[in-house]
Amino acid sequence: MPSIAFDNSYARLPARFFARLDPQPVAEPRLIRLNLPLAQELGLDPQALAGPDGVAMLAGNRMPAGAEPIAQAYAGHQFGGFVPQLGDGRAHLLGEVVDRAGRRRDIQLKGSGRTPFSRMGDGRAALGPVLREYIVSEAMAALGVPTSRALAAVATGETVWRETPLPGAVLTRVASSHIRVGTFQYFAVRGDTEALRILCEHARDRHYPEAETPLDFLRAACAAQARLVAQWMGLGFIHGVMNTDNCHVGGETIDYGPCAFMDAYHPETVFSSIDSYGRYAYVNQPQIAAWNLAQLASCLLPLIDPDEEAAIAAATEVVHGFAPEYQARWLERFAGKLGIGSPRPEDGELVTALLALMDRQGADFTRSFRGLADGSARAEFAAPDAFDAWQADWRARLAQEGREAGALAAALRAANPAFIPRNHRVEQAIAAASAGDFGPFERLVTVLACPFEDQPEAADLMASPEPHEVVEATFCGT
Repeated sequence: MPSIAFDNSYARLPARFFARLDPQPVAEPRLIRLNLPLAQELGLDPQALAGPDGVAMLAGNRMPAGAEPIAQAYAGHQFGGFVPQLGDGRAHLLGEVVDRAGRRRDIQLKGSGRTPFSRMGDGRAALGPVLREYIVSEAMAALGVPTSRALAAVATGETVWRETPLPGAVLTRVASSHIRVGTFQYFAVRGDTEALRILCEHARDRHYPEAETPLDFLRAACAAQARLVAQWMGLGFIHGVMNTDNCHVGGETIDYGPCAFMDAYHPETVFSSIDSYGRYAYVNQPQIAAWNLAQLASCLLPLIDPDEEAAIAAATEVVHGFAPEYQARWLERFAGKLGIGSPRPEDGELVTALLALMDRQGADFTRSFRGLADGSARAEFAAPDAFDAWQADWRARLAQEGREAGALAAALRAANPAFIPRNHRVEQAIAAASAGDFGPFERLVTVLACPFEDQPEAADLMASPEPHEVVEATFCGT
């Protein structure tokens, strides 16, 4: 078996934090893809992971020495409705490693079988959602967004039944932790203040060691979410299911289900097939993040101050600080996309004017911003005269910065990716893989590993979808 230096701090927490159990073996594990750079980053031996024993481990058939498989307990608001017990219904946290940079990382199997939290589910994952999470999470990492990572994808040789029979797979996921707002809610709804204190201290030590108090922890979590959501917005990324059980307290993007990237810019865009009322539409993501943080704050009240009114006042002040923090990060992000190195408050009007123009004309979000570097943005607008007028204002603003043309072009290229995981290309890769051809999947992962580089041979992956290629809805996969 691969030698892994596990140090499992979460498994040392009280027993009510999780259930101990092994993954369920699968019939015929076969490695689809191993993330070699990530394996090396974690201090793991890629050759051993790719061997028979390693693949058996990645499928959940065999456990290496030091692994302590657990399914974590948590609750959560799902589309606004509270569920007091959710938990890992198809995932097993094998353990934690300290990587080569000294960071503690979880190694988790997803699609690895039933747990006490499965709620009548089969505990399995279909190939399509596993490949989607692999593609998108690794693309997000390359784009510089805090995210869980994909270490490996393994085919199971078994059939998963959803609306139709589908090939099964297991994803090996790596994250700085799997602690969610819903983890705090699990203990808060039970009135377990002792567990809340233990969890807060554990999460603080993992994510915000500089935080001295629970209120400091809340403040740090709010700042991290503000930075994260501003990055999502700057990429046209729509998480799709921002339930509190999918909101990571360390500020990572986690639980890629019906996620998607916009092609044409429309702020009300929704892709998730289960988001009937647009709760998690692109434009709503900042407000939902604030709402989720308010739920975290309510859980922390007993730890903030024994005087409930004082605790509420202090926590409310912190949560209300999310909006200005997010606005500052949003302006910083979008001003950077326009090549503005020293943003001013009035630059927000320049950004929103461009976005409004893109919305009215259905311009492609990614291509329009990328095209600012080489002058091709104009071609994205059906009525380019309006863009010309905006461009004159933009150039006047840039002149005030006095940046040399070459440096400006480099800054624009560094802020605006050429490649994102376009929905139609992801769906095409999944369809091909389901038929046995993993070539499109491999190509997509390879190109997306360098999203800011010009790759002329992959120009087709930059293109907006043709009308018959447009993806109208994405699915959670559970």
